[in-house]
Amino acid sequence: MQNVMDTLRARGFLKQTVYEEELYELLGKESVPFYIGFDPTADSLHVGHFMQLVIMKYMQDAGHKPIVLIGGGTAMVGDPSGRTDMRAMMSKETIAHHVECFKKQMGRFIRFEGENAAIVVNNADWLLDLNYVDFLRDIGVHFSVNKMLTAECFKTRMERGLSFLEFNYMLMQAYDFLVLHRRYGCSLELGGDDQWSNILAGADLIRRKEHKPAYAMTTALLTTSEGKKMGKTQKGAVWLDENKTSPYEFYQYWRNTADADVENCFRLLTFVPLEEIETLCAHRDERINAAKEKLAFELTKMVHGEEKAKKAQEEARGAFGGDEGTMPEVCLSEEVLTVTQALVFCKLAKSNGEARRLIEQGGVSINGEKATDSNAPLPAGDFTLFKGKKVRLHVVRA
Repeated sequence: MQNVMDTLRARGFLKQTVYEEELYELLGKESVPFYIGFDPTADSLHVGHFMQLVIMKYMQDAGHKPIVLIGGGTAMVGDPSGRTDMRAMMSKETIAHHVECFKKQMGRFIRFEGENAAIVVNNADWLLDLNYVDFLRDIGVHFSVNKMLTAECFKTRMERGLSFLEFNYMLMQAYDFLVLHRRYGCSLELGGDDQWSNILAGADLIRRKEHKPAYAMTTALLTTSEGKKMGKTQKGAVWLDENKTSPYEFYQYWRNTADADVENCFRLLTFVPLEEIETLCAHRDERINAAKEKLAFELTKMVHGEEKAKKAQEEARGAFGGDEGTMPEVCLSEEVLTVTQALVFCKLAKSNGEARRLIEQGGVSINGEKATDSNAPLPAGDFTLFKGKKVRLHVVRA
């Protein structure tokens, strides 16, 4: 069987490792318990987490045991990595609710039963009852403040002021790794490359205290070819929860991927073979649209299931020039009487002012006829509402 590091490297995941040759040999000969941490800062995972779920599946399929660490304790502090401001603190009750939501979503991607079944742990179980003086004597003594201040994760916060609360985050994450090593034999932590300093601190702590091997491995961040993080829209994050981002919106987000980013998304987010990806992305003309459709379908199927992925694809094709019968449908309330109100109600405009501007600029049509009067009454019965040349909705009366 191919070593999982070869697979991750070939698909472009790997960024930094320590003791790489040693880790490669270990992954090739035995099942390795590994962990990835998730801070429960919302009640749903989002696209930013998606890549870590894919990596966990690759690792599990290769025979290794995933440990999903929910940061119920560290979320009480907040990770300063990549931040210019301090994260808002959450209550224990809010965090507990988010933990339960995460568990349900993760079950779609990795196995929690059978051989090398994944487990979910919450670091609140050991962090919230720590004796602070004992923690400093046992763990803090192994950390150099001078060295910590050079870590990339603290640099952006140093300019605005780094609180002592946040400064403790690295120690807490390192302690997580130590606890998981002692309880489950965990010897590898994985995470995004922005977590390198924190992950390395944990591996170093285990080697100092336990005198046993421990490894750190970071992966590429999901960014565009211009270096911008993916997973954001004008409405905010692209969530895996269909109540926050509908399957249609999720599909359409990936269908609109820039030509230059399609191949990278295939490699990092899907399980499509590399040879097929190369064929799909061989052209940068109109033929790339077929690759975008497949990308959107594959990702929507993974998150929402095949039935909803097919429905989203049919709706998208209808909205962008296909059969009107597959067009997304919106049911108007009785209070919606004008074109302006309809645009806002159907979420094609954020406000009445924006709706009026769209109409004035000739960007709105009803049943194929341009709307010119923002206060014009809507036609009787069902109708098709157009925004620009691409977006179409089938509108029906309540």
